[in-house]
Amino acid sequence: MTTTFILETAAPTRAGSDVDEPVGVITGTPRTWLRLEGLTLVIGALAGFATTGKTWWLVPALLLLPDVAALGYLWNTRVGAHLYNLSHAAPVPVALAGIGIWQHESLVLAIALIWLAHIGMDRAMNYGLKYPDDSRHTTLGQHGH
Repeated sequence: MTTTFILETAAPTRAGSDVDEPVGVITGTPRTWLRLEGLTLVIGALAGFATTGKTWWLVPALLLLPDVAALGYLWNTRVGAHLYNLSHAAPVPVALAGIGIWQHESLVLAIALIWLAHIGMDRAMNYGLKYPDDSRHTTLGQHGH
């Protein structure tokens, strides 16, 4: 099986592909690895959360909070995709976790780990980062059809 990466966003589907996926969608073995990476992130983040001493009700209370960024789609797809991707990529919560560790703030660390668990959960469920053309067009597949 040959896997190619096409990182354009203009064309709706791959020309000549036997896979009916939009351009920019990661397919094949790399998609499987990214989903496994997401599952690993969920498990690791929740294991880390267990060491913070914080109550477990925080997990369900905050787990879906990053999805609030999807409200940017009320403005337009470009703003929506930008806000969604900002809240669904690891750099901000990893930096927040570092601050929590550095400042010995277990609540800050716990929030960052829940955020990372959300990101991992999305990847494991095949939700990738979004393209600005359509809220359903993600790096891991087309959703909502």
